[in-house]
Amino acid sequence: MKILDRYIFQQFVKTFVFTTIAFVSLFILINMVENLGDFMDRKLLFTDIVLYYLRAIPDTILITSPVSSLLASILVAGRLAGSSELPAIRSAGVSMRQLLYPFLLGGIIISTLNIINSFWLAPIAAVHNHAFERDHLGKSRRNGAAEGSNLHIIEPGSRVVTIGRLNTSFTGAKEVSIEEFSGTGLRGRIDAESMRYDTGNKEWTLQNAAQRRFTPGGEEYQARPALSLPLSLTLKSLAELNLRPDEMQFIQHWQYLAEKKHAGFAGLERTMVKLHTKIAVPFASLIIILIGVPLSAKKKRGGLATEIGISLFAGFLFLGLQKTIATFGYNGVVNPMLAAWLPNLLFLAIGYGIYRYSPD
Repeated sequence: MKILDRYIFQQFVKTFVFTTIAFVSLFILINMVENLGDFMDRKLLFTDIVLYYLRAIPDTILITSPVSSLLASILVAGRLAGSSELPAIRSAGVSMRQLLYPFLLGGIIISTLNIINSFWLAPIAAVHNHAFERDHLGKSRRNGAAEGSNLHIIEPGSRVVTIGRLNTSFTGAKEVSIEEFSGTGLRGRIDAESMRYDTGNKEWTLQNAAQRRFTPGGEEYQARPALSLPLSLTLKSLAELNLRPDEMQFIQHWQYLAEKKHAGFAGLERTMVKLHTKIAVPFASLIIILIGVPLSAKKKRGGLATEIGISLFAGFLFLGLQKTIATFGYNGVVNPMLAAWLPNLLFLAIGYGIYRYSPD
C-alpha cells in the first residue's frame, strides 16, 4: 500500500470508528430513556441492564454502518478538499479511481465484519435480548400472536403433535395433544396437561395424560399420571420452533426456510426477505462509499455542516428506503430477494452515476 493510500485509509478507519461509537451511543441513550421507567418499576439489576445494552450493540452497528461509512467517507474526502490536499493529490496525477481505492478497501473490511455480525453475532445477541424483553419488560411478539402458542409438528410414523403453550425456558410444553393416524383415519390420541424432556432416558414425559385407542370395536381409554414417549422432537428443535427470523443464524435460517418450503408452507415472504437482508445489508457500507467520496471531492461553501447534513440525509434515506421496500416484500408485492437487494442496487446506480460524471 502506498503512503498516500495508507494515510487516507487510516483517516477513514478512525473516522468510521468514531462515527460508529457516536451512533451506537445515541441509539442506546434514546432506548434507555424510553425504557428507564420500566427498568425502575421492575427493579432490574444494573448488571442486567448493562448486559442488555451490550447485546444490543451488534444489531445497532449493523443498522448504522451504512450511515457511518457514508459520513466517514464524506468527512475524510471533504477534509482533504477543504485543506487543499485533494487538489494537490489530483494535480499529481491521482485519478478518482485511485483515490477511491483506500476507501473501498476500508469498505470491504467493514462489509466482511458485518457479514460475520449479520450471520452469527447479531442473531445470538437477539435471542438473549428478546428473552430479556419478554421476561423482564413484558414485551411479546410484534405481530400480537401469543408467543409459543398453538404449534403443530408433524412427527415420523404419521403422528401430529399439537402444543398449546411452550414454557418460558423452552424445556417443556403445556396443553399437549398427540394424534396418530393410519391409512383409514385416526388410530389413537393422547391428551396431556404438560410434557417435559427426560435428559437421562432421552424421552418426553407426559403428565396427567389421557390415552385413547380407536379400534373397529370401539374406543379404549386409559388415564396415565405419567407417560414416557419417544419423539423425534428435541429440546433444540423445540426452542427453534419459537425463534424469529432475526434470531436465527444464517445456516439455521436457510435450513428452516428450506424445510418449510419442502413441507408446502405458504406465507414465507417475511422469512425470505429477512434471509436475503442478512446478506444484502453488510454490502451497503461498501456501496454507499461510491456516493460519499465523489460527492465530497470538491470544496463546498457550507463546509463541515453541509457534509454532515448530506451524509445524514442520504444515510437515513437509505434506511427508510430499506424498511419501506422490505414491507412490500413481506406482503408479497415485491419478490423477497429483490426487496432485500433493491436499496443496494438503487444506491449503487446513483453512486456509479456520481462517480461517472465526477471530474477525473
